[in-house]
Amino acid sequence: MRILGIDPGLRITGFGVVDVDGADLRYVASGTISTNSMATRALPTRLKVLFDGIGEVVQRYQPDCASLEIVFVNVNPQSTLLLGQARGALIAALVSANLPVAEYTALQMKQAVVGYGRADKTQIQEMVRRLLTLSGLPGTDAADALGMAITHAHAGKAMARIAQADGLGGNASALLGKYKDGRRR
Repeated sequence: MRILGIDPGLRITGFGVVDVDGADLRYVASGTISTNSMATRALPTRLKVLFDGIGEVVQRYQPDCASLEIVFVNVNPQSTLLLGQARGALIAALVSANLPVAEYTALQMKQAVVGYGRADKTQIQEMVRRLLTLSGLPGTDAADALGMAITHAHAGKAMARIAQADGLGGNASALLGKYKDGRRR
């Protein structure tokens, strides 16, 4: 299975592509999509760059699914709203490419990759380098995106096992829907 991980940002969005075969993880690609050179007031244009950029990544690497970071409210509400719009553009691009999308918090990603929910950026970079046997450290945005892909590789397996045990036949999407608002049996 090929997983596209995304670290959303309005200025810089990180992406990472990982192949998963059983317990084996293999690095495919990573990078960033930047809107830094654009005027800050050009929000619609920046969102289009993100939408088109992720569309190109999907077309080039043909992932089977995608995972991205859930954003929480920051100290600055305006920044949170702008980041939410960036996430919306990214999710729209993924859904328009018919990709299933999973979402994880930064805490979940840090726990899955580093084993510690308050890990800093350098710890994430180092563990991603080790887990994917990279020759050097990826950039912080790419490392977070690769971390999202790794998190989904681990969480997706766990969700499938839970779904099978619960009689859902391995349908993790049904399980997520079932538990979204609490158990409904």
